Amino acid sequence: MTTMAALALLIWIYLIFARGSFWQAGPVLPVAHPVTAPSVAIVVPARDEAPLIEATLRSLLAQDYAGPWRVILTDDASTDGTGAIARGIGDPRLTVLAGAPRPAGWSGKLWAVSQAVTAADQADLVLLTDADIVHQPAHLSSLVARIERYGLDLVSEMVRLACDSPAERALVPAFVYFFQLLYPFAWVNDGLRGIAAAAGGTILIRTRALQRIGGVQSVKDALIDDVALAAAVKKGGRIWLGHADLARSVRPYPSVAEIWRMVARTAFVQLRYSVLLLAATTLGLALIFLAPPATTLLGHGRAFWCGLAAWMMLSGSYLPTLRRFGRSWLWAPLLPAIAGFYMAATIGSAVNHFRGRGVAWKGRAYEGAGG
Repeated sequence: MTTMAALALLIWIYLIFARGSFWQAGPVLPVAHPVTAPSVAIVVPARDEAPLIEATLRSLLAQDYAGPWRVILTDDASTDGTGAIARGIGDPRLTVLAGAPRPAGWSGKLWAVSQAVTAADQADLVLLTDADIVHQPAHLSSLVARIERYGLDLVSEMVRLACDSPAERALVPAFVYFFQLLYPFAWVNDGLRGIAAAAGGTILIRTRALQRIGGVQSVKDALIDDVALAAAVKKGGRIWLGHADLARSVRPYPSVAEIWRMVARTAFVQLRYSVLLLAATTLGLALIFLAPPATTLLGHGRAFWCGLAAWMMLSGSYLPTLRRFGRSWLWAPLLPAIAGFYMAATIGSAVNHFRGRGVAWKGRAYEGAGG
């Protein structure tokens, strides 16, 4: 027990001081206006998004961007009237495409994105955004200002996630925290490091960068498409990832079960369907998050003090994320229990895979894709 507690403490010393300051709340995209205003095509893939799509589209059509821009939505075989709602807005800047049948080897979302990008008429920039994201009027201008000022090829943001229901308040902040732990933003933004990531809710990419990597087709089978796209772009360009104050997701996750399904949908894909990676990840998370409280509560002497120090460090690292979501600091010591939930959901993702359920979203199965 003493060895386990000491090892957990050493890991937390590394994570706090040498893991790209992953625990910090920034960077945040500031409100800004670009010096130049290149043309932008805003691409929205949508499948069965009737409750949310009108708010998303109207927020995009309210952008105060000075340059030429248009919105292109691909209705990906929706059965709930998503396309009709979009067409009913009747704005000439909005084009609604009826999605073609998905070819073999493509994920549904990326096939929808590809059709809209093809219809973009060679805009200088393409903004990829999800159908559940509401944007403030200054958002597009601020994104373009960032990509133009720093000569970037891709700018992405972790948008503000819904945190209203009891389940969301308990579990959603940790989702962002774990994403930052996996992909420290400072390292993603460092051109000398190979780590790359993006957040699918908002990705602004230069058309020439998209062409350089072979278009959307280059990541056509990726289920974690945002990270795959960022990795492809960073191989020959510069990217930036931060937090968003100008965009938020309005997709609700009202129950613990809904969040479980959200995590389990792609967790085993992230581990490349590898049982060895699953085992290593589970053991690693148990050592990092479960060992500190266990050795504090059950240990004595050095085991107790090392476990307590590690527990205090992991709790302190969670505070900036909690502040960002307006949550009480009292949640910080409970991070190990929340980590246990995400560990269990990851194992559940693997169980689903081996039971033949695979990856599914809105009635569409993707078994084997992205492996």
